[in-house]
Parts: sequence; C-alpha cells; structure tokens
Amino acid sequence: MPVKVSAMSESAPEPESLLVFPCEFPIKVIGNASDTFEAQVLEIVCRHAPDMDKTAITRRSSQGGNYLAITVTLQATSRAQLDAIYQDLTACKLVLMAL
Repeated sequence: MPVKVSAMSESAPEPESLLVFPCEFPIKVIGNASDTFEAQVLEIVCRHAPDMDKTAITRRSSQGGNYLAITVTLQATSRAQLDAIYQDLTACKLVLMAL
C-alpha cells in the first residue's frame, strides 16, 4: 500500500542565505571593558577579513563603564566567512556576546 504524504509534512527547501554576497555586514561584540578587549576583537575579525576598513568601527561604553560594545562593519564575502568570525568571537574568553 503506497504511503500518502500530506502537504503539512512537505516543506520547500530553505534558502542557503538571505544575504547576497558580497555585502556590508555589521557585527556587534560585547565584552567587559578592558585594555585588551577591543584589540582581541579586531584581531579576530581581521584574521577573517584582512581588507576590513578600520574606520568602520564604532565603540560604545555602558552607562557604568563596565562593558564595551564594539560594532565592526565589514564587506562580507560569504556565509562561511561570517560563520568563522562568529565561531572565533564566541570562543574568545573576553567576548560576552556577539550579534
């Protein structure tokens, strides 16, 4: 007896990415304010995007000055590049959150 597949169990293939590469992509990284936090974040991002424009970085301290949020806007070339950056950022002990 043939198995009938209902429309609910069938799904359309998901797109590989909603982004069209290359594209400008902001990465926000939050960590404890320290002398080494920003340098470590930039080293990680530059490892994967060596041609990153170093002027495309913004910094914002928390109200109490305990935390620092760094936004790096880069020209992303692929989903694999972004995945590698996020993987290295989240593995860094100085990084509390990467968005």
